[in-house]
Amino acid sequence: MKITEIKTFMVSNPPPRLGGPAWVFLKLVTDSGVEGLGEAYCVQLRPPTMVAIIEDIAERWVIGADPFRIEALWRRIYSSGFSQHPDMVIQSVLSAVEMACWDIVGKECGQPIYNLLGGLVNERLRSYTYLQLLPNQPRRNVHNDPDLAAESALKHVEDGFTAVKFDPVWPVFEDTPRQLSLEVLSNAEKVVKSVREAVGDRCDLLIGTHGQMTTSSAIRLARRLEKYDPLWFEEPVPPENRDEMARVARSTTIPIATGERLATKYEFRELLDKQAASILQFALGRVGGILEAKKIAGMAEAYYAQIAPHLYTGPVEGAANIQIGACCPNFLIQESIGKWDGFHAEILKKPLKWEDGYIIPPTEPGLGIELDEEVAAKNVYVEGESAWWPN
Repeated sequence: MKITEIKTFMVSNPPPRLGGPAWVFLKLVTDSGVEGLGEAYCVQLRPPTMVAIIEDIAERWVIGADPFRIEALWRRIYSSGFSQHPDMVIQSVLSAVEMACWDIVGKECGQPIYNLLGGLVNERLRSYTYLQLLPNQPRRNVHNDPDLAAESALKHVEDGFTAVKFDPVWPVFEDTPRQLSLEVLSNAEKVVKSVREAVGDRCDLLIGTHGQMTTSSAIRLARRLEKYDPLWFEEPVPPENRDEMARVARSTTIPIATGERLATKYEFRELLDKQAASILQFALGRVGGILEAKKIAGMAEAYYAQIAPHLYTGPVEGAANIQIGACCPNFLIQESIGKWDGFHAEILKKPLKWEDGYIIPPTEPGLGIELDEEVAAKNVYVEGESAWWPN
């Protein structure tokens, strides 16, 4: 079997744009007609730029390759150009290619991918969602408003979620890390207190910060929040310095979670060795793909660390996350984009299944999903017309 063709899809995600403003999907086609889907994490580049890089790499390394030889193809792309170093852009392309190969392999074998990686461990996957502004709420930031956050959290609990995530020190700054003011620290504590009082013990609180803080500021915030018993404190400092993240971890009882901005087993090895985090949040569309995530999850087992795959993309990466969560004994929880409804359901021929706060892994072969290419074509990303990340 050989890969003979690639096709890319640049999809504009309609308002409210949950999961990002645009998605880049990849389809690989083999000489026997079997097709595989992948998704590249592309927030650092506009979709046309990412597509051009995908096509460049595919022309050199993917066309003509055997999709079953995933390890060999991975090493060729990872080491091309005498690089052999985690690169966020190349890893995003590699991740899309890798998960598309797995989709092909699963379809050829007639098995979901999780059955080829050890078999089903978790028959359903606990999920969480970011707090979302409710239709009746004023257009303000739900994350740092104590009343709005509590109201939104309570609604998500009523919908079936047993965990919600929010960033009480929003917004995210480009000139991070910062020392937060007493006013910001106090308001963050009010938000967390308000949410905890609203949901009680029915719901875990996930403090989803974005590396805004210096180490000392993160420690000050953690001490304020410990009494509300969050399940985790996410990216308390930027991910570039694992020593400082480890210093935060040693200074608080709240488990540290991180990983969405890390790629490959090599960066996660350092995270584990330094005991900088006990919850790993790799993004399947950036980390290096499905097998790379499985290797990282296996490394984490030896440290009694758990995985909570990150998701702020489209449903193809989401489907890959589900395959990993289904076969990993140290799976903790999966990030959801709401209930996987809306455009995340519309762009698939059959939506991913979510019930009462849990995702039900599909039993169909491969990733278990099919892209509705007609819907993708109606929502194509157009440079200059579609919303994108600010410069």
